[in-house]
Amino acid sequence: MSEAAARKDTGSAHPLDDVVWNALTSKQCRFAFGNDQALRFPTAIARFAAMVDTSPTSFEALLRLIEAPGPVALVTAGEVLPPAGFSVITHTTLLQMIWQGKLDPTRVCEHVRLTERDVPEMLALPTATQPGPFGPSTIELGDYLGVRRQGKLAAIAGERMSLDGYTEISAVCVDAAFRGQGHAAGLMKVLIAAIRARAEIPFLHVFKLNHAAIALYQTLGFVERREMHLTVLGGT
Repeated sequence: MSEAAARKDTGSAHPLDDVVWNALTSKQCRFAFGNDQALRFPTAIARFAAMVDTSPTSFEALLRLIEAPGPVALVTAGEVLPPAGFSVITHTTLLQMIWQGKLDPTRVCEHVRLTERDVPEMLALPTATQPGPFGPSTIELGDYLGVRRQGKLAAIAGERMSLDGYTEISAVCVDAAFRGQGHAAGLMKVLIAAIRARAEIPFLHVFKLNHAAIALYQTLGFVERREMHLTVLGGT
């Protein structure tokens, strides 16, 4: 382990406080590129990146990761204040929610497992509903499920970041024509059951002002763990 990585591995913080770094250095390390100061996912998969600390050396390493692939998104417990050389494209507050509910085996959502063939439709649905970023290769991160109605993809949900003991549920979205029919909740129940079967804990991120989504997640057993900062950085 490098000196920088050793500083990160203190065991004093909750693993979800530094979710991107912990994903890229554990279960999703195969996607990571960068060095022991800064890592990111490939752009086609996700724009998430993380630094081992906020030292000038780590910011320099992060800037190198931005130069060719483009902007990165940091999900951090504290607010990021970048030095000269960066531009802040977006900054907003997320709620990180963790599942503490009970499994509901009585209702199984009718669904299909989505594959690469479904990616064009999968890209179109998040673009229209804006649940968060979804790229052409995001499906490689985990299982993605869908509901089909009237010959079209009506709803999707899937697994995004994964680290030791935890898997994130993401890309929860429903076509406007099929809302109010329980598709989002149904898909999430299937994912929750699958994640728990692996002895992992489901978690998710949601924009703090998305009150409707937060209310849905609470009915499914998710509770607020903490606020997180989402900061999208580019170069100058």
